[in-house]
Amino acid sequence: MTRIVQMAQERLGALAGLGGCFGLGVLVVAGPLLPSTPDVGMLDPLMAASAEEVRVEELSSGQTFGAVLSSAALSPTEQQGLLLAFRERANPSRLATGTEITLRFARGDDWLRGVDVAVSPDEVVRLERDEIGWTSSITETPVWTDTIAVAGAIERDLWTSVVLNPELDHMPRGDRAQVIHLMDRVFQWQLDFSRQIRRGDSYRLVFEREVRPDGSMRSGRILAAELVNAGSPLHAIWFDLHGDEVGGYYDLEGESLRRAFIRAPLEYRRISSRFNRNRLHPILNERRPHIGVDYAAATGTPVMATADGVVMRRGVSGGYGNLVEIRHANGFVTRYAHLNGFASGLRSGGRVSQGQVIGYVGMTGMATGPHLHYEMHRNGTPVDPLNIDIPAGDPIPSDARERWEEEMQARHAFLDGLPTGSESRMVQLGGEGTGSPGLGTE
Repeated sequence: MTRIVQMAQERLGALAGLGGCFGLGVLVVAGPLLPSTPDVGMLDPLMAASAEEVRVEELSSGQTFGAVLSSAALSPTEQQGLLLAFRERANPSRLATGTEITLRFARGDDWLRGVDVAVSPDEVVRLERDEIGWTSSITETPVWTDTIAVAGAIERDLWTSVVLNPELDHMPRGDRAQVIHLMDRVFQWQLDFSRQIRRGDSYRLVFEREVRPDGSMRSGRILAAELVNAGSPLHAIWFDLHGDEVGGYYDLEGESLRRAFIRAPLEYRRISSRFNRNRLHPILNERRPHIGVDYAAATGTPVMATADGVVMRRGVSGGYGNLVEIRHANGFVTRYAHLNGFASGLRSGGRVSQGQVIGYVGMTGMATGPHLHYEMHRNGTPVDPLNIDIPAGDPIPSDARERWEEEMQARHAFLDGLPTGSESRMVQLGGEGTGSPGLGTE
């Protein structure tokens, strides 16, 4: 056996030697030829035509999906098959005006090979031919995620400060308004944005967003925020306590920002009438108690339940018009009046959760214009919703404290790199181009 191993080693050594010789031979022979290698040059780029020709249509007012298909020279049978395939994914009668419909033809032919319908900013129904007819599938609009840090001073109002903030110029205006919605949802338990935000306040925000190819925002989430209100800073740090991507907001000490009740049942709306036990009634023209708060808002604006509870009443109730009454824990009852309509599925005896839409702003009952009348009662006595102290939710538990401290410090560090309120104000008021509305022109 030893002799066999020895012979094998000798043969491997010989082969290695030959390999080395071959390698040197290549180097020696190839070396002199390299300088004389002919240069074939570069070919001009060729532009290959696509196998498809594309025609994009926008659904006009009153136009149907079928009418668009008729312009594509489809037979009635083919059109019916295509519509049936589309109905597997969406309802053609509910396509909105302006819906983009892409017709894909074989190049040089009027033979329709596919149709793409943008049923929403995030979904496209793709229709394609196969051996037996038309098939449908859903294509989701791709997104990418980025993180934005922004600071601003409130010189006129919050809306103006955020929407006209030059640091957000790259975002569509509607998305900038959505940032205000995110702020409102974060601080909804601490502040009523309709009445407590004032000139001289400031904010610093770090938020992440999912961005579509057209630059619009699919969704966003504030990671860290500071809002200085009347000289007092409020902080919010997002923390995913249970690892479910839902998470919640806490202050720098780990106390929950969540309360049993949110401050207002509407997003950032103007207060038109406050709690007043001796108010002159605008219709009856007599003094009587106004035991709630009126929020002026457009008809159809969603109204939210301010706390978890059970619906006690849903229906018409005299001067209240369409009314929802909800019973909550600890003797609290809330009322939502003058509604234009009720949310689908809402019924007496059913449970609702905080922030759930229960109805829509209207002017039913005794109302001079569209608004929400909101009342809060405790143990049968009306209380002012704007001036009630509501206890906080649960703080960060001890077993998650270490992870919280690490994530809180990392997220808060983003805020430290942003200018403070006074610095933001100097940036807005200094230099040229400060004549834009809301940037210190008053």
